[in-house]
Amino acid sequence: MIDIRSDTVTVPTEEMRRAMAEAEVGDDVYGDDPTVNRLEKLGAEMVGKEAAVFVPSGTFGNQLALFTWCKRGTEVLLGEECHIIQHEAGAASVIAGVQTRPIPAPSGVLGEKALTERLRKRELHFPETSLICIENAHSLGRVVSLPDMNTVRKVAGAWGLPVHLDGARLFNAAAALGVDAAALAAPADSVMFCLSKGLCAPAGSLLAGSREFADEARMKRKIMGGGMRQAGILAAAGILGLTKQAGLLAEDHARAKRLAEGLGAIPDIGVKSEEADINMVFFSYEPARDTETASRIMRIFEKHQIRINPPEGGVFRFVTHYWIGDAELEAILDASREAFSL
Repeated sequence: MIDIRSDTVTVPTEEMRRAMAEAEVGDDVYGDDPTVNRLEKLGAEMVGKEAAVFVPSGTFGNQLALFTWCKRGTEVLLGEECHIIQHEAGAASVIAGVQTRPIPAPSGVLGEKALTERLRKRELHFPETSLICIENAHSLGRVVSLPDMNTVRKVAGAWGLPVHLDGARLFNAAAALGVDAAALAAPADSVMFCLSKGLCAPAGSLLAGSREFADEARMKRKIMGGGMRQAGILAAAGILGLTKQAGLLAEDHARAKRLAEGLGAIPDIGVKSEEADINMVFFSYEPARDTETASRIMRIFEKHQIRINPPEGGVFRFVTHYWIGDAELEAILDASREAFSL
């Protein structure tokens, strides 16, 4: 099967499987797993932070950051289309006990005016702002420039607030912008990045920040049930994800651009080129607003042994990754020409 539903579908490489099988392990809750310790040290160094904590998933890492930074009953400012708002099941209200206040963020950018108009100190009717969250790369396929991130840093600094970066696809953003991941993480006090999105690791993310923050996050990780014992089996794959797979992401981006060009040549398809900074291709096909038409399209891709997500409001998202090579790209385009013909 060719799977372009997401870059989370990447399976481990053969090298990863060998590393996992041979990983030296211990009890990570005691701090005794040498492979986890190596991964945390490596990850922290790669994003320019003092320390990192290995967690089961990106959602876990983001929610752990909120839980660590925020007092209960306070407010977090973040973009209205960001992952924490849209795809984390309302966890902020359950785990950290905070109110999330979404802000319009065109192209994933939190503007200075939009932020300053919504920052609040505690008073009788209002919760105080305790954290600002940004996302890069954005889950809508955009990257946020370093100057735009520094604007958020400036506003937060003026108010004495921390900034958390949801960097689930941080290395995609770094590749797209041609900068080091550490440069993108610098404006943030904490950063979460995934090992299983495009990097082929089977599970896991890292949450990084200062030593003090990481120590507190480790305590909160325990509260959330994130102590994974002999987690070095997973960490071994994560190390290869960071040292090998992260350097290949630009190839996924290049194939996504070729895919966008090919799809754009099909009549009635409208490729959203403004949302094609990384390895995602968003495109509209108006007839797919009809449920029967959308089902027909899905069946055609299934016939070609290709897995796609159903459209949302007539908009599809195809995602390239390590296991989508040139041959798979041509197969996707062949199936698309059949599926998107009236």
